[in-house]
Amino acid sequence: MLDLSHAGITNVANVHHNLSTPALVEHAVRRNEGLLAHLGPLVVSTGKYTGRSANDKFIIEEPTTKDEIWWGEVNQPFAEENYTKLKLGIQSYLQERDVYVQDCYAGADIDHRVKLRIITEKAWHSLLARNMFLREFDPDRLANFEPDFTVIACPDYHADPDVHHTNSEAFILLNFAERLVIIGGSSYGGEIKKSVFTIMNYLLPRKGVLSMHASANVGPRGRTAIYFGLSGTGKTTLSTVGDRALVGDDEHGWSKNGIFNFEGGCYAKVIRLSAESEPEIYQTTRRFGTILENVTIDPDTRHIDLNEARTENTRASYPITHLDNVQLDGRAGHPVAIIMLTADAFGVLPPISRLSLDQAQYHFISGYTAKVAGTERGIDEPQATFSACFGAPFMPLHPAVYAELLGSLIAEHNVSTWLVNTGWTGGSYGVGKRFNIAFSRAAVAAAVDGTIDDVEYRTDPIFGFEVPTECPGIPSEVLDPKSTWDDPDAYDVTARDLARLFADNFERFTDEASAEVAAAGPKVD
Repeated sequence: MLDLSHAGITNVANVHHNLSTPALVEHAVRRNEGLLAHLGPLVVSTGKYTGRSANDKFIIEEPTTKDEIWWGEVNQPFAEENYTKLKLGIQSYLQERDVYVQDCYAGADIDHRVKLRIITEKAWHSLLARNMFLREFDPDRLANFEPDFTVIACPDYHADPDVHHTNSEAFILLNFAERLVIIGGSSYGGEIKKSVFTIMNYLLPRKGVLSMHASANVGPRGRTAIYFGLSGTGKTTLSTVGDRALVGDDEHGWSKNGIFNFEGGCYAKVIRLSAESEPEIYQTTRRFGTILENVTIDPDTRHIDLNEARTENTRASYPITHLDNVQLDGRAGHPVAIIMLTADAFGVLPPISRLSLDQAQYHFISGYTAKVAGTERGIDEPQATFSACFGAPFMPLHPAVYAELLGSLIAEHNVSTWLVNTGWTGGSYGVGKRFNIAFSRAAVAAAVDGTIDDVEYRTDPIFGFEVPTECPGIPSEVLDPKSTWDDPDAYDVTARDLARLFADNFERFTDEASAEVAAAGPKVD
């Protein structure tokens, strides 16, 4: 039986080490962790936690790393003594219980990959780790596998806030010194995935490698593109297309060797997914080996319903090989284009605009999108949302660290950078309408293929970026958002209001960002 004493885990009943996908599905069904649906996916419920529990994630404050962490609302410090209590509690809890172990990698670039050991009490969490991370197929390497980082996930072990000084019964604790992550109280599979992403975001920039919350794909002529974007902006949809090979849908690194995927699978939102709008992703929900989180299933027929669910955050975890057109080695060359996606619900931003180097860093640090009414309780009108580096919850270092790396790589490889708005036109949410997805696809295609590199551009008077006056597949009048409003004066007022929101948000980054980058933002009266 595999020795887990390196993680303080002893006296367990059984260690199920590197079980295959069919075996893990059998274990999950036998243990009543989920139901096997029609055509083969495993449907599971994550209980009350149907998404990440941001307020329950902490980084251990200890002497060797505390001066590097960007402490604040995102990276909350946690005392070593309280961490030790919870770690000992989990180690005791697992005694005489079955545990599941997957040995795998994060990072397709062999020069920068991290060896992971994922220890779980649930069979389906072990399957998720097998789907999401990169597998080792060599039996000799597996037999001698020594992890760089270990993740222990025990959703049925709960913290006591009065004893452990957590915010709730759930906790996600990262200890970079011990190279250990412990997760409890939440069954949401994304906590495992994003904890590993946070690890990579800490390790790689210290080696001069940019870590990115972004998808990537590559075209038939080897033209690689990177897509940044927060939830709801179309990152997965626009990067998963039939004529371009998907490198990965969520997490990548950019080194001197090019782009590389951190993962071996995808974790896509599937609420209201249809075969017509997103056929590539839709077909994965009908495949054996896929895990469907919080998806509605008929207990008799075992048919699933992607249109009805108790949460907007229904997810599918599947190996990337479930898709037809993928880059199997998870690698690609240096990008020719970077697409920063935003869903601007204020109806201000054009469908596509070109960014200068300083503007690229400014918008990367800003990480702007907007929430609309109905997406969260209490939101009755469009609300600007800024998430630094398009992934602030997973960035343990100051955003300027990542932005400087991005800027240097863009300059070195002469990469064009674009802001693509997949949000509203003709007015703000409630008045205007959302851009046709065909327009967004056309904007991305033109940026990546270089077909609008040499067209005429105008400079936006407030935001300063360049806007093409023509783009194949997009009506020319749509390229000028002001002209789509019935009231041009109302557009000007809304544009200035949005510019102020950008400026107010960026104030907290001026201590580290360069003066040139800070000056690249919109002009505020």
